[in-house]
Amino acid sequence: MSLAQSAQTTWSRWAKAAEVYRDRRQLIILLMGYSSGMPFLLTASVLTYWMDRVHVDLTTIGIFVLVGTPYAFKFAWAPLVDKLPLPLLDRLGRRRGWMLLAQVGIFLSVMALAWSDPVTTPWTTAAAALAIAFFSATQDIAVDAYRIEILRDEEQGAGSASTQLGYRIALWIVDAMALLLPSLMPWPYVFTLIAFLIVVGVITTFYAHEPKAPPRPALASTEAWIKEAVVRPFTEFLAYRGWVVILLFALLYKYGDALGGSMARPFFNQMGFSGPEIFGVTKSFGAAATILGGVAGGVVVARYGLFKALLIGGILQAITNLLFSWQAQAGHDLFVLTIAISTDNFTGALGSIAFVAYLSSLCTTGMAGTQYALLTSLMAFGRTTMSAGGGWLAAEAGWVVFWMATTLLAVPGLLLLLWLWRIAQKEAPPSVKKEGQ
Repeated sequence: MSLAQSAQTTWSRWAKAAEVYRDRRQLIILLMGYSSGMPFLLTASVLTYWMDRVHVDLTTIGIFVLVGTPYAFKFAWAPLVDKLPLPLLDRLGRRRGWMLLAQVGIFLSVMALAWSDPVTTPWTTAAAALAIAFFSATQDIAVDAYRIEILRDEEQGAGSASTQLGYRIALWIVDAMALLLPSLMPWPYVFTLIAFLIVVGVITTFYAHEPKAPPRPALASTEAWIKEAVVRPFTEFLAYRGWVVILLFALLYKYGDALGGSMARPFFNQMGFSGPEIFGVTKSFGAAATILGGVAGGVVVARYGLFKALLIGGILQAITNLLFSWQAQAGHDLFVLTIAISTDNFTGALGSIAFVAYLSSLCTTGMAGTQYALLTSLMAFGRTTMSAGGGWLAAEAGWVVFWMATTLLAVPGLLLLLWLWRIAQKEAPPSVKKEGQ
């Protein structure tokens, strides 16, 4: 084969892999990803940035990461979202009914956060943020199950990319409002405007079609319902060889990134960057890098498979954390900030796409909400409870050592990935199980 023919063949393969994005369902999934992303920063970087701006100490800011705990325990009520139709919303279907309920809860919770004060009434702020996380996690259960059930096996990589793209667009908008609007209006008005962004998710919920659910036999007793809704999803997951390793991998693959992300905004603020400067870099170069990384991740998964994409993304997202150690030494340097954020966002998005696609591939139609919630709850546990000491570590060790530590903490997840890859090579690779198969 000539060089020209080889290049043409390679291009054709990549073009074929990219065609998966042309499906109309991907637009619905993108908008649902937007709805999931809209509340996330309100219990993460926006909250920590707000608290740092009003002079709350770093250790307390780190502890406030715990308001995201509902994300780590959403598997506890995921069986209800999977199996329990809502009486007043049954015409929408199970998935969309729960989405709408969660979206209304998000709106009301953000309004409560808007009129709290983390300095004078920290417990009120914490309660409102906790409620946002609870309703956001509930929406995630329904949205993730919807995505998994509406797509075929080979479309899951692109589906996770569309979800992440919508998610990142929402993060861009919310973060832009949180960074720029406080110089024009008080924080309560900023949060009130952010609350109304959930309207996009509400419209999408009514516009989307409910996925076809497999027929279920009538359940004659509460015990039978519990077995079907709670026990069966977990027992089917436990049938996987190496399920303990899978759970540990879900916990640790993104942990280094999660720990760094929990303190990123206070870090930028203490390096002397203003809100508009942070916005200028994160929402231009950083956002573009995130979108490119997400799209690239979907194509890489389709072209090379899950495990190669996970390995590439995992190594790169760990190494790029070291760029923030460079930033800590450089101080207030916009060039270094641009390089660090752009590179980190690209590799983080690439790794996230492969990670979401892999977790999705382990779920069974009809109980995907519960199983996916279990896996992502572990990831959230690393982002919340295990990251609560991030403020203390940064205060005691300094920012240079802090960012080096986030790189080292990625190593256990990569070792577990190699173990799972070895298991997969001995058996058929995991795929999305369908009812009746």
